[in-house]
Amino acid sequence: MTRGESNAPGKSNARGQSNVIGVALLLGVVMLSLASLTASVGMVVQSNAATADAARVATDMNRALDPVEVTGIHRGRVAFSAGELTTEARELRVLNESGTVRVVRVDALVFTNGDRRVTDLAGAVVQGTGDAGRMDARPPITSSERGGVLVVGAAKLNASGRTVVSKRGESAVVRTNVTHDRTALGNGTYRVAVETKTPDAWGRYFERQNATTTTRDFDGDGIPSVVARYPGTRFCYLVVHDMHMEVL
Repeated sequence: MTRGESNAPGKSNARGQSNVIGVALLLGVVMLSLASLTASVGMVVQSNAATADAARVATDMNRALDPVEVTGIHRGRVAFSAGELTTEARELRVLNESGTVRVVRVDALVFTNGDRRVTDLAGAVVQGTGDAGRMDARPPITSSERGGVLVVGAAKLNASGRTVVSKRGESAVVRTNVTHDRTALGNGTYRVAVETKTPDAWGRYFERQNATTTTRDFDGDGIPSVVARYPGTRFCYLVVHDMHMEVL
């Protein structure tokens, strides 16, 4: 028997073992890739669901809390598949050249789901947080371009406290009993300050009204107020839309 003949079976066995190991490694890589793909798809689906929830909540809040058009009892629904709906303390201030003229505790209705956040504050609906906030519905604060009149509508939740957490795709019923009170504040140079966690969205709104903006923490709680200074002398009205809100 030659040397080549005696070594042939050993080489064949080694080659076979190598092929088996190669196939096993390949299958392992494929399984890891599939697991990674499945996790990625799951994350995308969850993210898309949370985004859809936030968009739906923003629309529902705008319909359920309509302080200007509604008087008396009104009911609306805020639907979401998961997350939390609660209230947070917020203030709106009207200031003139002498200082603070009025402080209204407007408060905010807030939806959160992970990093998604929707806030109904002082009649405005904002999606997002910080500099990523986007105003979907504008507040009832209006002014003439240079002077004349400033109407500060302050939508006040006046809520009975409750937190709603949904895990089954249920909706929360929001009940309001809206009243309106108008006060003439007279002629002057005015500023409006809104306490908010989305100052950029509010700043952009005020700047579109030809106001200049700064930020200030009036009560030292770490939440800034966007302060909008309106140009010129104007006659100011404060209209408080008291919603007497309940989440049922």
